[in-house]
Amino acid sequence: MKTAPAPAWTPHGWRHRAALQQPDYPDAGELERALARLSDLPPLVVPEEVDRLRGLLAEAASGRRFLLQGGDCAEQFRDCTPERIADKLRVLLQMSVVLTHVGRKPVVRVGRIAGQYAKPRSSATEKVRGKELPSYRGDLINGLDATDEARRPDPQRMLQAYFHATATLNHLRALIEGGFADLHRPERWQLHADAAAVPAYRDTLIQVRESIDFLEALGVVQQGALDRVDLFTSHEALLLPYEEALTRWVPGATPGEGGYYNLGAHMLWVGERTRQLEGAHLDFLRGLRNPIGVKVGPTLGGDELLEILNRLDPTQEPGRITLITRFGAGRIAEALPPLISAVRRSGRMVVWSCDPMHGNGETAGSGLKTRNFDAILSELRQAFELHRAHGSFLGGIHIELTGENVTECLGGAEGLSEADLPRAYETGCDPRLNGAQSLEMAFLVAEMLRG
Repeated sequence: MKTAPAPAWTPHGWRHRAALQQPDYPDAGELERALARLSDLPPLVVPEEVDRLRGLLAEAASGRRFLLQGGDCAEQFRDCTPERIADKLRVLLQMSVVLTHVGRKPVVRVGRIAGQYAKPRSSATEKVRGKELPSYRGDLINGLDATDEARRPDPQRMLQAYFHATATLNHLRALIEGGFADLHRPERWQLHADAAAVPAYRDTLIQVRESIDFLEALGVVQQGALDRVDLFTSHEALLLPYEEALTRWVPGATPGEGGYYNLGAHMLWVGERTRQLEGAHLDFLRGLRNPIGVKVGPTLGGDELLEILNRLDPTQEPGRITLITRFGAGRIAEALPPLISAVRRSGRMVVWSCDPMHGNGETAGSGLKTRNFDAILSELRQAFELHRAHGSFLGGIHIELTGENVTECLGGAEGLSEADLPRAYETGCDPRLNGAQSLEMAFLVAEMLRG
């Protein structure tokens, strides 16, 4: 099928298209003043980091690396504390060392962090303790408190989000540059009860340290080579005025070259609810140099997927596109193979990633939203098996997790039940895996990588 050439792109061109999931700000003047201020502030990331991530994802697309993308469902401003930021880094480091050592695959670490402040919602309103209120759309847009004032969309929250993201990035970079990620000192990554809940982790660390000592004794590993790691940031590109304000033209090495980068994150993704072919979100994302993720659910057919890919990646650039599938354990066997076949026929090279969280939601008897660990693992196992059976391979996972010892998802080595949910249920949106559950998942994924 031949696609008509897309019109010339500008960061504000999306405004001429239908934009779903956007709040209705009551004061247009206040909105424009906030956006003007935001567009004058320094970028959060630099183009060279974005380009480096695109290169690493190209290696993941060819099977040489594995993408680990994880973090909060929706970050909250109150969680911008040194302890909580360090805990998120800890769990990503723990998972990556397991995937690398046990799975024998170098890992690309991408956090849902320093920008994941907005969430799409299925309804414009929700009932909270019997009261009908505008839905909470994430701290970027409104507040979680069950009052009319808190739920009013506030453009000043975009500036608050920028400064919270800045503080989060500053602390992450300081930790990494200060040697927090040094493989010689993995005890720094210890979470609440992770080693007790997943005993294999302690054994893995012993093996890793012995391997490092051996390689250093041989002189194979240079001094300082294991002190630092790459950590990239990502979030859903949902609130388009915010994303536009963080988009900058970056000149190329020679006159006439260059491109637009969204410098609010290294990677952005488009969600299941906002990836309409003629919609504003795809139009905005197609003009960026950032790597782009596309959430893929059970309603998407092969032809439409290829149309999306043609819009976002007409030149088929390696590392440009990550397809993040989210079907549910009961639907993946039917939904995934036709999409694999369509992409293979097109000759495209993408990173296939599995989001086993969003298709496996359920509601407990108490009314709390939860997810079952067994269903999450079932979708992951099926994803690995289906890719192998259809001449493809799974190149990454995309999960919602936290370093806190929450009780939001059922099961895992701790055996969390419905009775445990209220004990530490902290999420403002969707349930997350805790540190022990995340680590347990990493071991199972590593085994599948070797299988």
